[in-house]
Parts: sequence; structure tokens; C-alpha cells
Amino acid sequence: MAAHGYDNGRLNLPFVGISTFAKSPYVENWDQIAADVAILGAPFDFGTQWRSGARFGPRSIREASTLFAFGHAGAYDHEDDVTYLEGVRIVDIGDADIIHTDTISSHANIEIGVRKILAAGALPVVLGGDHSINIPCINAFSDQAPIHLVQFDAHLDFVDERHGVRYGHGSPMRRASEKPWVTGMTQLGIRNVSSTAKEGYDHARAQGSDILSVRQIRNLGVEGVLNRIPAGERYYLSIDIDGFDPSIAPGTGTPSHGGFIYYEVLELIAGLAKRGTIVGVDLVEVAPDYDHTGTTAILAAQLLLNTIGRIFAVSGRAVVKISR
Repeated sequence: MAAHGYDNGRLNLPFVGISTFAKSPYVENWDQIAADVAILGAPFDFGTQWRSGARFGPRSIREASTLFAFGHAGAYDHEDDVTYLEGVRIVDIGDADIIHTDTISSHANIEIGVRKILAAGALPVVLGGDHSINIPCINAFSDQAPIHLVQFDAHLDFVDERHGVRYGHGSPMRRASEKPWVTGMTQLGIRNVSSTAKEGYDHARAQGSDILSVRQIRNLGVEGVLNRIPAGERYYLSIDIDGFDPSIAPGTGTPSHGGFIYYEVLELIAGLAKRGTIVGVDLVEVAPDYDHTGTTAILAAQLLLNTIGRIFAVSGRAVVKISR
């Protein structure tokens, strides 16, 4: 039986210490990543069109994650009768350097961080930042085997260009669709008003995107949705926190009513982990200035830890780098 942190040493309660993600070891040298999972912060929010503040998302998610990070060896789930995260090596490599007003340089720094994680054979988990940070994350997979992008979001994010802007938070899925290593996209939770006009939806469908609203997903059920996603693929997950209903995730710049509840997303991710291989994750748009109870950051941290747990419960501890 695995020893618990309670058995010896510090109690290490959530409110003590420095807030790395889940109180995992901090690795400053990105050429010395030795882990199964590496957390990278991408505190960039120059791409927002309305309420800013997602630059503080990585810090708030890290702080919230300390709630789930003390005492136990892994996380036992009595419903599944599985101890998740047991033996999974997680490190936090800090944040990509953000150059204020310089989107291109800031995105390049994020891409470098993800490439370093992939080169180390670890699973990249990136904390945004606005959704434009998905662009450099996807760019970093250019020398990897192809990926299928699964997006959880209220908005399609398929704007090509608007007033010269091509790399804002309304464009990441459009930019991803242009990459030859992105073989397809499943866009889940899409609803209500967004920056993407009808022509954006038409183009996305023409590119092969499968677009489902929350109501459509509830009608299909988890298995029905999973059956629409190609099996045996390498999946990259991009999770915009506004895909959740603002009743449980108010801390975001563009909340949209009619969103997911927690278990709907977790069950879809758990199913994806069994259906193929999840090779990268970003979670974006947490803006703590609008998150007065901390609920949104806690949701983000809990979802990420449970996502990592499901990935490694299925795949084991080795994340294998596959070159193209």
C-alpha cells in the first residue's frame, strides 16, 4: 500500500508553501524536464475582445490546485474504484515569458515551452491565458504525429481575420484548421452569440469539423458523442472555461448561459482517454477578477487533475513522442 504524506514529514496544508500546480516540483531549466506531465503557464490575454484578465488565470489555477495536493498518494475514486494519479510524475515549469503588446513574440515563447515539454516525452498541460494561446500550442506539434483537436467551448473561435487581427481569441480553431498535422476537429458546447459569423461555421463544416451544442450533446449522450469522434487517434484537448455554465464558472471574460456541468465534460474526457491517446491539453480563459468565490479556478484545477488521472489510468506512465 502506498504511503501517504500524512504518515511522516510536513502536513503541507493548501495555504502554506509556494503555489506550483498541485504543489508539484518546480523545474526552471526547460532542458531538464524529467516527468510524465509538465505544466506550463501562458499568462497572455492581449487577444481578448471584451473583458480582459485571463493573464492572471495560471496563477489562480495553481493556487486553487493546492486544495487537491496534500496528504494522499494519488486520488482514490470510490465510484470507479481506481486511485488516480498514483505514481504520475508532475512538474511545473513556470510561465512562458510574455512581452506586453507583442503577440508574436509572446506566442513564440509559449510555443518554445510546449516544444520543450514534447521533446522531454512529457504531456504538455498549458494554463491560459486567453484562447489565442492555443495557436502556439498547436504550432508546437508540427514535428509530431497528426492530432485530432477536441474543443470544449461556448464559441466556435473560427474567425479568419478581422481588421487585420489573425491571432486573437476568436481565431485559434481557424488557425488550427490550416495545419496539416491537425487531421480533424470536434467542437463541443458551441452556443449563443460569438465573434464567428455564419461563414465561419460554413467554412468549419467544409473543413470537416463536427460542431455540437450542449443541447445536442445531451440528446446524444456521452457514448453518442464519442462515437462521432474518430477512434484510435491522438487527441489534443482545448478547454475554454466558458464552455461550462456561468452558474459554476462565472470567472471568465465571455460567459455564456446554457453551458456544460462538470461531469458532462469529465465523462467525455474519460471516454476520449479510452478511445485514443490524449497528447496535449490547454485550459484557457479563467479570469479571477470575475471569480469572486474562486469557484472557476477550483473547477479548472479539479478538471485538469482528473483529466491527467484519466489519461494515465489508461495509458500508463509513458507518453511516447512520435515523430512525423
